[in-house]
Amino acid sequence: MSFKKINDVYIADTATVLGEVHLEAGVNIWYGASIRGDVAKISIGKNTNVQDNATVHCDGGFPNVIGENVTIGHNAVCHGEYIGDGTLVGMGAIILGRTKIGKNCVVAAGTVVPPGTEVPDGMVIMGVPGKVRREANDAEKGFMERNPPHYVNLAKLHFEEKETEPRVITWNGNVED
Repeated sequence: MSFKKINDVYIADTATVLGEVHLEAGVNIWYGASIRGDVAKISIGKNTNVQDNATVHCDGGFPNVIGENVTIGHNAVCHGEYIGDGTLVGMGAIILGRTKIGKNCVVAAGTVVPPGTEVPDGMVIMGVPGKVRREANDAEKGFMERNPPHYVNLAKLHFEEKETEPRVITWNGNVED
């Protein structure tokens, strides 16, 4: 497995990106992810990571805009209309059509956000159906700030890796490493 680098965007060789899709610098799309701009345009802001097996799609005629420094966790489905800068979409979360998630929000793992939901900036959404439960705390805000640069660095390591041998990559929580 490897990554392709196209204009400062990193795309895993098993990811699918098709249709009208705009990716800004530093975006990294991981193994098995699917981004389909076949029924409307999808735009993804700089340094956003779309992790393994995540899906980004949209309702016909309703573009999907994902901001900068967003983390879309493993197996998440983002079928919404807008996800604000710095937001974390947890593993296995599902964001249904025509939703608007504000900046610096947390969509908890496994949450299902109903169609048409609008979430203000800085909130945590949890549950099935997903509802705003509280404001994001300092630990969550710190994680959301550290995670996108970590994934940009990790994508670069995968891109530069020439061997097919597995390699252990450890992370001590510092973005600089």
